[in-house]
Amino acid sequence: MKRRQLIGTGLAGAGLLASASANAQSGPTYNWKMATGWAGGPLMDIGAKAFAERMNQLSGGRFKIQTFPGGGLGNALKVPETVKNGLAECGHTWIGYDWGKDVTTALFGGYAGSFDAERMLHWLYEGGGVELQREFREGADGVISFPLFMRTAEVFVHSRKPVKTLEDLKGLKLRTAGAWLEMSKELGAAPVTTAGGDIFPMLERGAIDAVEWGTPWENVSSGFYKVARYLSYPGVHQPCAPFELVLNKGVWDKMPEADRKLVEVVAKLVTFESWARIGAEDAKAFEFYKKNGVTLIELDDEVQFATRKIGLDWADRTAKEGKSKWFAKVHESQKAFDAAWRDADDWRKVKVKRT
Repeated sequence: MKRRQLIGTGLAGAGLLASASANAQSGPTYNWKMATGWAGGPLMDIGAKAFAERMNQLSGGRFKIQTFPGGGLGNALKVPETVKNGLAECGHTWIGYDWGKDVTTALFGGYAGSFDAERMLHWLYEGGGVELQREFREGADGVISFPLFMRTAEVFVHSRKPVKTLEDLKGLKLRTAGAWLEMSKELGAAPVTTAGGDIFPMLERGAIDAVEWGTPWENVSSGFYKVARYLSYPGVHQPCAPFELVLNKGVWDKMPEADRKLVEVVAKLVTFESWARIGAEDAKAFEFYKKNGVTLIELDDEVQFATRKIGLDWADRTAKEGKSKWFAKVHESQKAFDAAWRDADDWRKVKVKRT
């Protein structure tokens, strides 16, 4: 996005935020519990807690939201269920955890055929994605849903042995989640899933060979590099990862319109703030890993091409199979958006000769 466009978008966003905040300075008070899927780290600090802090700040103190670590209020992988059942008024999760319940969630949470983070943000906020997500989640699961937090491309794996080629993936005991559980088998991997807090001990004792979790910076706090001395990139399995705010529908329905708008705008604000912060910190993280003796490995092109093809083929096949009434609708929306951006790098990016 050009600088003038960024300024225009920023001013428009600031005006909307100021309006929502001004309208929400008076009214009812809220004491909410927020269930999360995280033991800590950036997802908690600049995701869940950042949302709670912004809501308190911009409501003049009327919103007080207490965040709970994964498992504190319910199953860390089933936050929407916890929220729907009224154990928490809201929650922070990754929508892709529910891919086994409805494969459509993979399209909202990112998968091997997804856009990069910038394109995903454009589709969500300017291409109808937010509206589709809201309608889908409310109809399918009875909760209110908005994007909250955005990852850039993840690390492909932190591993106990080098992973660079297709051959290296054969039999690899990989901790992963979402639709990649199914797709990675096509590359010969042996995937399993578990909540975030269980990953390090499994990796340390060799119960798994490798893990995919977050971006380079996010994974510093997880400490994976201490027991898995190889880092493979780029995360073609997960070019982006939008996370999700879920709210109890009964609570939402009772809220004044101004407070609903404040929730929506603050979720958007935190999503863009997290994206900017992660992008800046990821650039520093590679130097951190080098200084700590981690071997950095760029995946062979054939791995990258094969992974993306698996993702795109999976999405096309799933849309045709009709497993979910929503999947084809969302997939077509994303394909149309992708087609409009197909040659975007030609007119948006300048080639630079490195010296």
